[in-house]
This record gives sequence, C-alpha cells and structure tokens, in this order.
Amino acid sequence: MKRARLADMVGGWFIGNFEPSVLRTGDFEVGIKRYKAGDVDVAHYHRIATEITVVVSGEVEMLGEPCSAGDILTVEPGEVNQFRAITDAVLAVVKTPSVADDKFQ
Repeated sequence: MKRARLADMVGGWFIGNFEPSVLRTGDFEVGIKRYKAGDVDVAHYHRIATEITVVVSGEVEMLGEPCSAGDILTVEPGEVNQFRAITDAVLAVVKTPSVADDKFQ
C-alpha cells in the first residue's frame, strides 16, 4: 500500500497527467475541491476535456444554476463554467482527458 495526503496535492487534484499525483495518466483527472462560502473561480472553458462535478456537500452555482449536494453536473467542451460557492462546499471532479493547457478564460 502507498499513502499520500490530499494536502500535498495541488488544488485538490490527485490523479492526472501532472505532478504531484498518485496516478499519472492522460486518460482523466480526479480532484476533491473544497470551497468556502463566497469563493469564486474565474470563468473558464475547456476546448478538449469534459468535466464532471459531483456536489458532495453544500450549495454552489455553476453555469448560472443553483446546485446542491447530490447533483452531478457535466460541462462539455466549449461551455463556459463560472463557479460560485453559496455555502461551504466540497466537490468531487473528474475531467477527461487529462490535457495540459486546456483551460481558457
């Protein structure tokens, strides 16, 4: 068994084609994202990757829509994702494929 800590990863991302990671692969990325109420991410889109987000806890706004725990959101390439945490929130995110430099503002 190998052991790693999420705190040692960058931005909550722990699987993907980057370092550090617990599994380096170009097939997909996996991250656990933690936000405080009021946190926002800069609006962005991916040209290649599809991003699937599960709201594990809390309430957020994605693409202008309120989302809460249990919601699963799929953001397709080209869709502009603007994110805001309405409450403290935890998200599980899968992005496929894991492509460097595929985030545009």
